[in-house]
Amino acid sequence: MSVTAALSVPEALPRLHELTVVDVRTPGEFASGHLPDAVNVPLDRLGRALPELREASGPKPLLVVCASGARAENAVTVLAAHGIDASVLTGGTTAWAAGGHRLDRPDGRARAVWAMERQVRFAAGALVLLGLVLGLFAHPAFQLLSAGVAAGLVFSALSNTCGMAVVLGRLPFNRRAGAQPAG
Repeated sequence: MSVTAALSVPEALPRLHELTVVDVRTPGEFASGHLPDAVNVPLDRLGRALPELREASGPKPLLVVCASGARAENAVTVLAAHGIDASVLTGGTTAWAAGGHRLDRPDGRARAVWAMERQVRFAAGALVLLGLVLGLFAHPAFQLLSAGVAAGLVFSALSNTCGMAVVLGRLPFNRRAGAQPAG
């Protein structure tokens, strides 16, 4: 069966039993709710899982999912570079839940974890504000913190990567209970 580069929720729903769903969000986000039968392979660990994903893509095509679709697109690009065909769920778990479809949770109840994009926006905003306040009241050199965050955001947009998301993904609240740090 051929799978297109992107599937909408209405296209994916009837074919879900034919697909291997790979969720590339952090373990904490995954625990807050994921598509039925999804496997969690965080984006920062994708490289180590390539052999298993290549094997899984043989019997069932891969459908890669994240919160909105952006990380899933990055994952599909990495997979394609290694000869593994995969599709993205357009709109991610947000669109899936908005369509009224069931999200599974490891322990049956929702875990309150902010989406990674929200965590990045909060951390970046807080660091910029901190740099400005410290620059105003402590020493002007603290404004370099704000400039550094701004430069990181520009680089993130140009490279379509996010180092801050990688760092935030390693924090305890973004991990499953008992999960070991990557690397």
